[in-house]
Amino acid sequence: MIGISADFDPVHNGHAKLIEKGRDIAEKTGDEVVIYLNKGYSANHAPFFASYEARREMALKAGADKVVPIEGLHHRLTLAYTVPIRIAMMIEDGVVDYVDAANVSTSKIQKYAASFAKKGIFSGIPRNLPNRNVIRWFAVNDFLYKKYKRKMKFHIIPELQMDGKISGREIRAKIIENNFEIPEDVKEVLPDSTVKILQKEIKKGNIPGKRDIGAITKRLNKYSRAKLLNIANINADAAEAIIKGRQYRNEDQIWAALRMAGYGPVLTRLAISSVEQDVTREEVFDLIKHYEAEGIIPPDQTVESVIERAWFVSSNVEKGVKSSDAHEMFRKGKRGVKPQYTIDAGLHLRSFEVEDLEEGIEASLFVDKREKLACQIRTENRKIKSPLKLPAQSATYLRLLIDSHFIPLSAKLVHKKEGWRVRIFIGK
Repeated sequence: MIGISADFDPVHNGHAKLIEKGRDIAEKTGDEVVIYLNKGYSANHAPFFASYEARREMALKAGADKVVPIEGLHHRLTLAYTVPIRIAMMIEDGVVDYVDAANVSTSKIQKYAASFAKKGIFSGIPRNLPNRNVIRWFAVNDFLYKKYKRKMKFHIIPELQMDGKISGREIRAKIIENNFEIPEDVKEVLPDSTVKILQKEIKKGNIPGKRDIGAITKRLNKYSRAKLLNIANINADAAEAIIKGRQYRNEDQIWAALRMAGYGPVLTRLAISSVEQDVTREEVFDLIKHYEAEGIIPPDQTVESVIERAWFVSSNVEKGVKSSDAHEMFRKGKRGVKPQYTIDAGLHLRSFEVEDLEEGIEASLFVDKREKLACQIRTENRKIKSPLKLPAQSATYLRLLIDSHFIPLSAKLVHKKEGWRVRIFIGK
């Protein structure tokens, strides 16, 4: 099989060239050209302009033999996780040749990719590297050779240039700006079949695809800090910015809040998609653990490694090491003792609140507006909020886990000789 992985939103002449290259290979091998087409959300975590069905038809009209949907990933995970999953799926399906486009030489891509494959982590590829997602694909393809003892052969063609790189984003923007009439300059960069399919979809009212803004604003306007922190890809700063920005009525307001929390465009889209689908940390944790068991997730991206990193950094910060230096030490292979997976925290309780407490009652964790770790306990008679009493290292450790975006934390009340405590569980 000859594979191409894409959004194709919509299929333009650059995509058609990818399929054409696939067809050239197919003539020699007799294989099918198969498009692995992202469904539900784009690789950059946004809703699609054109529906999956329309994009599937565009791909087939452009010369593909078959289309396979990729779904359930891009509203949960970053590219550092989705790329290994997609490549593994393609290798397991029998894809031998993979076609992509880049504006730098294959030798340069291979050079960059080799260094990342050696590190075994694909989340920190610098933004200044050209075609960094192609570099990621090369690196992951090399990494997965250890599992499959085979890898896809990459065929890289030049990106199609017509007064600059053809951009799907620009194509979509021009159609919207032109009141959903396809401008002539846009038609020039689209196959005739794509133009006809787009016109049909526009007439039906299927374009553009939209977010469920009602579901998103309802959650962001009503969820507590604790409930916001249980959504995947929302950290403590984002939860606080969301609380401060209420009431939400449109997506621009949500973007403003997340950007205030330090989120870039890609992470903002991922966070909004996670809110839209109400994706929990437990859900993402389980998904990553599933692919870990399959040997697909690189060692430094496993949930255990994320937890170990948080413990290592917090331990070294307590010794006076800068957080950034501790992260770099961990990346270079230094490790400490195994992390704690349960931590007992003290509470600030009033006497009348103590009367209502029972062993095993769940506690919801959150970061309060003073940036202190706290919990909320619901008894039969009242709702109790209390800051947590923790050693500095434990507080740093838990905050790093909260900011990991997908490590779940749960807690329950326990009674000890010294009084009531909240026992915090890391992971599941």
